Amino acid sequence: MKAEIMGIGTELLMGELTDTNSSWIASRLPALGIELQWVSIIGDDLPRLTEAFKQGMERSDIIFTTGGLGPTQDDLTREAIAAAFGETPIIQQEVVEDLERYFAARGGPMPQHNIKQANLIPSARFVPNRNGTAPGWWAERDGKIIICMPGPPGENQSMWEEQVEPQLAGLVEDEVTITRNIKTMGMSEGAVDEIVSEFFGVENPYLGIYSKADGIHLRVIARAKDTTTAHNMIAPVEKAIHERLGEYVWGYDDDTPEQAAGKSLMERGLSVAVMEMCTGGALANSITDNPNSVSYFKGGNVAYDGAALRSCGVPGEVMEKHGVVSQETANAMAEAVRRQLNADVGIAVTGVPGPGEFEGKPLGLAYICVSNGEKIREMEMRLPPRRVTIKRRVPNQALIELRRLVEETG
Repeated sequence: MKAEIMGIGTELLMGELTDTNSSWIASRLPALGIELQWVSIIGDDLPRLTEAFKQGMERSDIIFTTGGLGPTQDDLTREAIAAAFGETPIIQQEVVEDLERYFAARGGPMPQHNIKQANLIPSARFVPNRNGTAPGWWAERDGKIIICMPGPPGENQSMWEEQVEPQLAGLVEDEVTITRNIKTMGMSEGAVDEIVSEFFGVENPYLGIYSKADGIHLRVIARAKDTTTAHNMIAPVEKAIHERLGEYVWGYDDDTPEQAAGKSLMERGLSVAVMEMCTGGALANSITDNPNSVSYFKGGNVAYDGAALRSCGVPGEVMEKHGVVSQETANAMAEAVRRQLNADVGIAVTGVPGPGEFEGKPLGLAYICVSNGEKIREMEMRLPPRRVTIKRRVPNQALIELRRLVEETG
């Protein structure tokens, strides 16, 4: 079954927003046995959108759209599908009433412009949206399907998981595609490639290697008649990867560093606190991206010079002897914040985020320490001299080191 994705909105074409929905949906299609062949971005222009839908129905079995379902004049996804199908939208009174209840629950009347979200053509049905005012559409014509979802990722993803994916699962019966994403940190892409090189170049199961902000990912993709056979094809490749790279593997599939670290902490009833010198609070922000972090995150300090670090309990003599950017200072920072906030584990990061050298040390140099008072994990990183890279990769590495220390100490 061939598919395409359309990201709809002039704001995407202007670079005002990034289309993250298309890549997210694309990652879910292989497991359903749906082959993605095209991804496009289309502005809020009715003739262009209409033509895009007509062309899409000629070349694809399913079209997924994101965006253009709002209440404003430039939200034109519904109108374009109606034009492509040659059908007239009709307001559905029960949906109008649902919208009125939605706004009443939030203390106000429904704006009249929202009525357009209750429009429906005969060849379509609504897809419920529990997180917003814009219901989706599921439209079918001549064996082709168009599935329309809202643009906000929170609405888009919940609609996909709760409504769209379960219905798609029954459409494809001849083949399934299963993926397994194995995530590593601590080795270069070239080194990982060399260790598992014998598995590359095989069509099924296919092995791909990708460099990400949280390490090197190895994705195994298998196609088979059923899920059991596909899983059995992946198993020996995954086993070999783990035997060779086990100490560097920190997660799988949708795992994130903050989720993996948080899970390890919660399983053991441990708490953590952080002190940051080069990441501007990015480490604390990553930790608190996990809703469960309230159960294990004590808090953190962000300090950008020696005086601030002293006020947080870091001994001045350590910084005077080794410098603010040093492994010794990172170690002292981790222990200081652990004691100060009465946490089981302290994490510290210090480094040179730019714009230039600091203490004669190069931009991109960073040090990490994770301490539980008895054992520490420490690391020096030398990163590309870009602030955004430092603020992404240092917190990811710190959280992976946190997980490793917690797992090692039980």
